[in-house]
Formats: sequence, C-alpha cells, structure tokens
Amino acid sequence: MTDGSPATARPPVAPPAALADPERLRALADTGLEAAPDEAFDRFARLVSDLLDVPVALVSLVSADRQFFPGAVGLPEPWSERRQTPLSHSFCQHVVDVEAPMVLPDARLYPRVRHNPAIEDLGVVAYAGVPLTDLSGRVLGALCAIDSKPRAWTAAQLRTLADLAAACSSELRLRIALDGAQEARRRVVQAHERLELLAGVSETLAGTLDVGTALHRLAAAMVPLLADWCLLTLIGPTGLPREVVSVHRDPARTADVGRFGELLRTGLRPESIIRTVLRTGQPRLGGVASLADVTRGTTIPEMTSIAGRLGIASYLCVPVRGVGGTVLGAITLVNGAQRQQFDDRDLLTAVEIGRRAGQAVGNSSMYGEQRHVAEVLQHSMLPRLPVVGQLELAARYQPAADRVEVGGDWYDAFVQPDGDVIVAIGDVAGHDIEAAATMGQLRNLVRGNAFGRPDTVGALMSNLDGAIRGLRLPIAATATLVRICPQVAGVHEVTWSNAGHPPALVVRVGGAVEALNATPEPLLGLTRPSPRTSQSTSLATGDTLLLYTDGLIERRDRSIDEGFAELVGRLTGADKLPLDELCDLLLASIRHREDDTALLAVRAR
Repeated sequence: MTDGSPATARPPVAPPAALADPERLRALADTGLEAAPDEAFDRFARLVSDLLDVPVALVSLVSADRQFFPGAVGLPEPWSERRQTPLSHSFCQHVVDVEAPMVLPDARLYPRVRHNPAIEDLGVVAYAGVPLTDLSGRVLGALCAIDSKPRAWTAAQLRTLADLAAACSSELRLRIALDGAQEARRRVVQAHERLELLAGVSETLAGTLDVGTALHRLAAAMVPLLADWCLLTLIGPTGLPREVVSVHRDPARTADVGRFGELLRTGLRPESIIRTVLRTGQPRLGGVASLADVTRGTTIPEMTSIAGRLGIASYLCVPVRGVGGTVLGAITLVNGAQRQQFDDRDLLTAVEIGRRAGQAVGNSSMYGEQRHVAEVLQHSMLPRLPVVGQLELAARYQPAADRVEVGGDWYDAFVQPDGDVIVAIGDVAGHDIEAAATMGQLRNLVRGNAFGRPDTVGALMSNLDGAIRGLRLPIAATATLVRICPQVAGVHEVTWSNAGHPPALVVRVGGAVEALNATPEPLLGLTRPSPRTSQSTSLATGDTLLLYTDGLIERRDRSIDEGFAELVGRLTGADKLPLDELCDLLLASIRHREDDTALLAVRAR
C-alpha cells in the first residue's frame, strides 16, 4: 500500500451533489467530530473488525470535500495518522449519494469505483458500507468493513454490520443533540446576561431624579460589564454636545478619558460618528475600528493621541431618545484590542439602554415605571412563595458574586390541588451565570413533574431522574424534595427525599435541632437510574424546617462537617426568632461568600 496515485490517471469526477446539502453539512458539524480518534467510534470500528473478521473498519463521515474517520482500525500509514482522505479516495461518498448500503465483493469489477485510488493506496478491494444517519434520515457517512482481497459478504455479516451502524447512528444523534443543548444554553445565558444588564440599568436610572447623577451611574453600570470605556453625551438647544460623562475601566486612565470627554464637546466634526448619530438618530456599529476613525471625526489632534492610550478596536454609538422619539444625546461604547468586538446583539442591547436612558432623562413621569420594570425583571429570577394558613414560609438567595443575580442554587415552593405543600431546594453543578440556564430547566422540571401528582416524593424524584435522562439534559445536581400535609390543628406530616443534598434541619419548639439524615442517595442526572426513597417526620406547631444549599456551611478553610456543626450550633435555641430574622441571621453569618447560597424555612403554625 503506497501513498501515490494510481497508475492510470483519470479525469477527476465531480463529487455527488448530495454531499453539499447545507442541512446535511450542518448536522455533520453539529456532531462536533473531526479527523481525530474518538474512543466511542473507535470501539465501533473494533467491533466491525472483530465480528466481520476484516483487517480494516471505519466510521467514515463525509463532508463536501473529504471523508474523515473518528473511528478507525487497520488503516495503513500515513492514513492512520491523518484520519482522513480526499474524496478521490472515498467509497463512502457513494453511500451518502444513494442513501443505501453499498456492498462490493471486488471493487475492481464495478465501474463506479474501479478507478478509485483507494484500491491501490489503501488496499480497498472488498467493501461493505452501511449509511450512518441523523434523526432526520440525512446520511452523514458510512460504517464500513474493508478487505484487501475479494470477499463474498454473507447475509449474517451484512446483518451484523447494519445493526452496528444503527447503534453508531444513535451515538451520532446523541452528539448532535448535546451540541444543540449546549448552543441553546449559550443563547439562554447570553439573553439572561442582557436581561440582567437591562434590569440593572433600569434600577440605576430609577435611583435618582438628578440627570447628572443618573448619567454617571449609568456609565459605571456599563463599564466594564459591556465596554472598556464609554461616553454619554447630552445635546443642548443647538444640537451640539452640552454635557459629556466619560468612564474608563482602568482607574489609571481616569484623567485621559475625562480630558477626551472635555474636548469632545467642541472638537467634533459634523461628519464624526457621534454627531452623525445625534443628527440622524440612527445607531452606528464599528465592529473593526482604529485611530483613523477618531482622526477623521475630530478637529483636535490631541483627541487621537488620547484615544490611542485609551484603546480603540471596536465601537458602537446609539441615540438617547426622549418621549416622542426626540434625540437627547448619544451613548458611545468602545472596546480595546484585548476585548471581543461588538456585534449586532451588543448593538441591540445598547439601543435598549439608550431608550431607557432617554426616558429617564426626558420624562421624569415615567421614572416610576422604569423602576417597576427593573423590579419585575429582578424578582422574576426567583419564585414567589405561596401563602399557606397553617405554615409560614421565608426564603433567601445570595449569589457568590454581587453582579450575578442568579446562579446554580435554587429553591421552590408551591401548593398542590389537594392542599399539600411541595418545597424543594437544589444546587446545579457549576457557578454563577453559567449554571443559571440549567437551574431554570431543573426548577421547571420539578414543578411540572410534581404538580397535581399524589406520588410519594421518592417516586417524584425517580420520575425526575427519568425526565432528565429521557430529555438528554446535561444536568448534574443535588436536591431535596419535601411534601408537607398541613393540618388545621395538630401535627403536620412531612415526607422528604434527598438526592445527594446537605441534610435538612428541624428546629423543634424548645430549641433542639434535629438533622433529617438518611442513607445518602446519588445526585440527580446520573446516567444510571437509581431508586429513590421517601423518609418521614412531623412538624408540631412552632417547629421550623430549614432547607439550605452548601454555600451556608462550606468553606475552603474548614471541612463541611465542621460547617454543619457550626450551623446546628447557631440554630440551637433559635426557635423563638421570627422566621425572616432567622433567615437574615443565617446569611449574615457567612463571612466570605465563596459559593451561591439559598435557604428556605417553613414554620408550622
């Protein structure tokens, strides 16, 4: 087997049109596979080689210009190292083209492939290839068995190859589904970040009726979260800049950015970016920018040298509009070379910020509405606790970082149609905003899985495990699920199921603290199903049930057992504290916020 060309050169044949199908290529890209070994697909190749007794077996995926092998066994060098060949050497492209198995006892006898260089270069004589498909039936490649001598393929061998191809297709579909889930999560995270920023902007503007103070606060909110530096410009009666607020992320550049803002009021040409936006009311996006953009827009050379020190590689400029659409000013955001370039989504976010800033500057009567919008956006991150006559509920959530509104820790409480109360708490693997999308999925799954169902909490947790696996959600989380059966007068029945979560605590009347310990059960979202159990206790009038996440007890400088013991000690004798005061006291005891913390307290009345 050589790396040369066949002895009889023939004109190149155009690849089948099916190879260039955009939907097929998109599905192929979504597998995330490349010309590199992948253990799962190498395993399929080994199975084909062993079960069909062939020297070469391939999981071959065919793009518009090549075929590559995430799974391969028996390939000669240099192909074994390259894990790919051009289409000139591809038999599998014909499987994609005809969307059916191709079985060749001796490839040298078939006009379609007898001049294929793979016969000489790779020793492909006998070939059997079965399509590998996505969920829509698009053929992405082939699972193929290859022999270097003629071979009569038996029906049993072809049946085995077809069965293995079906399993291999399932693995490909799983990779595509995971890629789709990750992309959806990325979009949710980005959307959440923008909502979080807009909520913060609204709150910032709602904090004062003084225009100057509002502009300074707005600039501080956008830098460095959205840009390296920014300029907020308001125009006077003549339409020229009257007031400029400028902020840079680097405190060492405060004097430079302040001087730039001072010169901007009188040093802009009519064709400059900012004056163009002020005049036309149309936003501008410079995905790629340089000092030449500053030079063209200013009459003062000093501004160019200052911009060089501040850094400019990308910019966007949006109008600040008042009531009726009147342009009141402009917001200019600038990023240096070390930061990602602005794109259309950043522009849309900035336009919305400009709209909200315009409302605050131009119409004070809408100020209260802006604050209401901000509060709704913020409080929508966490559920509203139900009102239950026989129970008092209180909850708290504290992120690990001040700028993150919601993370992977969560709690929930809702009333069933039969009057029972479901309370839950959990902790999704990961930190900060990256875990927020997964947290939202899990919280909604808990509600959808439990509401209206009389099943035990252990059965509900088992169903939740099944939903996570069945929907192929990338969730790994601890959680505790509790059902409380309120009684009008007397003892409330409590059942709980714990999936790897810190044990709940009960503060009894009189101050004793009881831990709801049980045999540890695995986390939610593990690949293998695990039976879930239900445990029971009771709440008498005045007893308090406390659910919490590990941020309340875990520290780097001590073991979790020490943190748990400290929490028990803090709760001992705390039965007479009002519930809200108890929650605030527990959060205040956290000296260093190393992790998100959520807690939910329920007191029997």
